[in-house]
Amino acid sequence: MDSLKIYTQKDLLTLVNQRAGEQKLGEKVTVISSLDELKNSTASFVLLGIPEDIGVRANHGIAGAKTAWPVALKTLLNIQSNPFLQGEEILVLGHFEIAEPADQSVEGLRKKVAETDLLVFPVIEKIVAAGKIPIVIGGGHNNAAPLIWGSALALKQALNVVNIDAHADLRNPAEGRHSGNGFSYALQNGYLNAYRIFGLHQNYVNQALPAQIATNKKITVTYFEDLLQSKETITTNWLNFTDDLEEPCGLEIDLDSIENVLSSATSPSGFALNEIRKILLSNTKKYSYLHLCEGAITMEDGRNDQRTGKAIAYLVSDFIKALRPRI
Repeated sequence: MDSLKIYTQKDLLTLVNQRAGEQKLGEKVTVISSLDELKNSTASFVLLGIPEDIGVRANHGIAGAKTAWPVALKTLLNIQSNPFLQGEEILVLGHFEIAEPADQSVEGLRKKVAETDLLVFPVIEKIVAAGKIPIVIGGGHNNAAPLIWGSALALKQALNVVNIDAHADLRNPAEGRHSGNGFSYALQNGYLNAYRIFGLHQNYVNQALPAQIATNKKITVTYFEDLLQSKETITTNWLNFTDDLEEPCGLEIDLDSIENVLSSATSPSGFALNEIRKILLSNTKKYSYLHLCEGAITMEDGRNDQRTGKAIAYLVSDFIKALRPRI
């Protein structure tokens, strides 16, 4: 049965490479034994994994996104706990255990994604209602929908969301749930207010999307090709793009937007990792959540890149460092 596995301190310490005279993040992070303890935790950030790629496969993608979480977690736990980032600021909650559906057809996979939505959103709702900021590592971009859903319910209002992504993920919800329609699903159900896409690649814009963007005032796009031609820095363009985005808002980063990061849609063209780091470190908004998705360590087709875990750990630590003064 699908469930949330809540970690113990012992679980985390098995992942830490302890060294005399040093304190790693994993030795200082906090844990809880039940969701009811969230409100009493002094940690501001809650780390949570969704190691699945059912949504990616339901969107005709290549499996592999389920492999990012364990490596990213181990990498993050072995960062030094120091004045720049202290382990006590983070509560490591655990991860969702999601079984493969018996029906492996596209229809069966999409049915399973819809079931996973129902597993994820109540946990996100409890985290946000407790005044914490969830940092979720996926998993496919299908999980944006339950993140938005749970956050909106906790905050009692629709969210604004900005998505750094090469793809719009605005496919027809009537297809059934998958990684390519999380945002159109959230828009349709009223949990998503303004949706902004930063770095959308023109090569991935299907025939229906331009009209969809033009007719829906809730959707705003900055194309990656326009950023390439801009005289301003990526960070300046980002700040201009998000300056008037009102809170509460969520932050989505699809790792396929970063050049050469292993994913189902790995691309040689995209943001440099350091450009995304600059965006996070220059952040001036109190985002309600961070979602890092679609990255992989090992793909079903045999590709492998252990660096994905370190990339995710950098993004998580940068997000926390920038947001800390505003919470």
